[in-house]
Amino acid sequence: MRKQFRDTVIDLASADDSIVMILGDVSVYLFKKFQDQHPERFHNMGICENTLVSVGAGMSAQGFNPFVHTITPFVTERSYEQIKLDMCYNQFGGNIVSCGASFDYAWDGATHHCHTDLAILRLLPDMEVIQPGSDRELDSLIRSQYANGKPTYFRLSDYPHDIKLDAEFGKAVVLKDVGSQITVMTAGPILGNVMQAIADLDVNLVYFHTIKPIDSDVINRFKGSKILVVHDAFGLHEALCSVTGLSLSLHGLPDEFLSWYGKLDNIRGKIGLDANSIRAYIQNNS
Repeated sequence: MRKQFRDTVIDLASADDSIVMILGDVSVYLFKKFQDQHPERFHNMGICENTLVSVGAGMSAQGFNPFVHTITPFVTERSYEQIKLDMCYNQFGGNIVSCGASFDYAWDGATHHCHTDLAILRLLPDMEVIQPGSDRELDSLIRSQYANGKPTYFRLSDYPHDIKLDAEFGKAVVLKDVGSQITVMTAGPILGNVMQAIADLDVNLVYFHTIKPIDSDVINRFKGSKILVVHDAFGLHEALCSVTGLSLSLHGLPDEFLSWYGKLDNIRGKIGLDANSIRAYIQNNS
């Protein structure tokens, strides 16, 4: 997904002089072409995430459209105050683009995991929160949102799903509507496992790439069914709960640090977010 991020931004920057890149010593070589083409708009500031956000806000105040980019927990949890005050409070737009979502960096342990970013950022006034699940979704959503004058968070994963979907900001995608009394709702790259899990099950399926604003119209459409939420982070379930009168059940993360090492699939298997475990959860709750 990072390569798509690079390609989209380079394409946009060729026609938009307001785009600046602010990196935290991550993806620097990936953006070498951007640096060569626009050296005056390329800033690798090193491992100082709070400063990245503050500089991005300052750039926005001067009419630029910044892309602030580094590893997920460091640019969200560590820099939450800067996002809150420098960007949201001051109403400065800009794009925070992270990498290493949830446990993409499973081999680096809990310090590099991030599960709370979507949940905490959606609490900030006027913040847009986006979790694209594929390169195609990312490209579309960056193009539609990057210059809208609002602080916008894009959560990238190195393990996108391969389902071809059109993405319209703020609009959920109904992938399956069979009139069932069970509706599965999910978001982001975990959609691949969910699709595999429900292939022959009599359930509805709704997919979200935008966590804030959440698509309340689509949620209300399935309000009369039992909603089973499957997600590998906090944020979607909380956003769904903002719509009243729902019957919700969550299959997500345990209340513990995921202190195992390995690869993404290893962690998903350990906590029951592999396709077989998701299927069993849905069958047991139908």
